[in-house]
Amino acid sequence: MLPFPGPLSGHMAQHIVLMNLLAPIAMLVLRRHLPRRLGRSLTAASVVQLLVLWGWHAPPALEAALGSLLLHLTMQASLLTAALWFWAAVVATVGEDRWRAMVALLITSKLFCLLGVLMVFAPRAIYAVLGPAAHTMHGGSFNPLADQQLAGLLMLVACPATYLVAGVVIATRWLGVLDETPATVGRGGPDG
Repeated sequence: MLPFPGPLSGHMAQHIVLMNLLAPIAMLVLRRHLPRRLGRSLTAASVVQLLVLWGWHAPPALEAALGSLLLHLTMQASLLTAALWFWAAVVATVGEDRWRAMVALLITSKLFCLLGVLMVFAPRAIYAVLGPAAHTMHGGSFNPLADQQLAGLLMLVACPATYLVAGVVIATRWLGVLDETPATVGRGGPDG
């Protein structure tokens, strides 16, 4: 028996593991070896990650990827590559530019959530044609709308959690650096 009731929820779990666990952990492990200039590519990395995610989740693209092992592997590889670049740029953004990383995390997480919301609250299955095997799963009791809703729910739970944790860690480090910076109150000392 499959751990998920359908191909879409199973696919969503796979790419959540790749994009929201593997990619950020890999970049944290490699952070000392990342060039600082990667931080300057944060905007481009954010845009590419969003385009890759939304592009692959357009119904024709996703249905094609779920129907072909080679295309599915290509999709997962491109999602992972975009996520690795994004997380590398987030991790490489240091100093006073950390606010940029927090904004990138906020924007990308909200647009990921939007996709999840669309999947959960769509009145019908957006990804109705998922191949003949999908409709015969579990003795013919497969429900494409329920599978889509579960996939969206997985996205709504996992994605914001990862991005929120990353944002809190970055904010904490940034505030720690700000606390260490001597404040210039005035030339005459604290009173003046």
